Amino acid sequence: MASGTRRFSKRLVLSYIIDWIIIIAIAAVGAAFSDITPNKRPFDLTNPNISYPYVSKEKVSTGLLVVIGLVIPAVIVFLVCIFIGVGPNTGKASSKTKLLKRKLWEWNAGWMGLALSLAIAFFITDGTKNLVGKPRPDLLARCDPDTSRLLSSAVGGIGNQVDEGINLVSWTICRNPGSTLDDGFRSFPSGHSSFSFAGLTYLALFLCAKLAITIPFLNYHNISPNAIAPRKQAAAAPTYLLAFPLIPIGLAIYVSSTRYSDFYHHGFDIISGAILGVASAWLGFRWYHLPISRGGGWAWAPRSSDRAFGRGIGVLTYISNEESHSRRPMDLENGPDGVGGTAGNNPVRPYKTGDGSEGIHLDDYPGTAGGSGSSQRPLR
Repeated sequence: MASGTRRFSKRLVLSYIIDWIIIIAIAAVGAAFSDITPNKRPFDLTNPNISYPYVSKEKVSTGLLVVIGLVIPAVIVFLVCIFIGVGPNTGKASSKTKLLKRKLWEWNAGWMGLALSLAIAFFITDGTKNLVGKPRPDLLARCDPDTSRLLSSAVGGIGNQVDEGINLVSWTICRNPGSTLDDGFRSFPSGHSSFSFAGLTYLALFLCAKLAITIPFLNYHNISPNAIAPRKQAAAAPTYLLAFPLIPIGLAIYVSSTRYSDFYHHGFDIISGAILGVASAWLGFRWYHLPISRGGGWAWAPRSSDRAFGRGIGVLTYISNEESHSRRPMDLENGPDGVGGTAGNNPVRPYKTGDGSEGIHLDDYPGTAGGSGSSQRPLR
């Protein structure tokens, strides 16, 4: 039995190592797109929307963007998971070893979600840039067109037939071929916008989950016929907590705005990048974490060892029935002592703390049992 358990543990650990490799590979492919020559959409030399000056010194450089969108969120996720990721109301019987193992798992899940969010946004953004080939607002400054090549570079329009008509020309009219010109055709969508919103929106969602920052809501399963009873089911969080998600979002908005003021992107490019970043952040967060309002701030538990690499048709979840009803030894999250397994189909077991409030036992993971959330009731 011991050898079988150890084998399952290695299989599960390997599956998460492969998850990390896949996430890194997605980001690597996105980075490789930067070395591919983009499509170059024809343009009009009289178009004022691409006639802005070229700003060589950006307000937010690529290096600073990585710090803002990746490094800062990663550090904060680490600090929250290690120092405040598990609150004091997690059960008196919790050992220091169990608490540490739980925190380490939360840290791993927190970083995997962040990495997945950024990798997806990076991959889609850089791939789309090359496919679309949309001119930046400063294209003409990058291009330095040679008007003597106007006729040979014309690819469309009726400028040669009608006075004040438009002539669409190709990139061959430019005197400055090279990487600077190539980058001038990567306007859509904004990479700074998508990357900053992916990392910082994920951070905002993560902080909302860990600090219980959520809009109060009713549990419709337990509504009393007494008209005044529902008001006691929930209460608004302290208003100062709103600063934790709003600061990252505000920082993402600032980063995005610099791309407009530096003439690197059109407004539509920035908005599109922001939407892509927010969508990537939501996917990365929900892939590894329970819903903010019903998850108690926890990440999903690890997959079952026998379903580490997939599940068959007709199998509903990645948690086996055995693990959803009992504690398994060598659990990736809790170690060989078998403590702190998943909650299974058993409802979360609240307990009373010293001040009379309710907490969640560390052994319980809401909603991990077979995907069955119907038997779970969020604490109010």
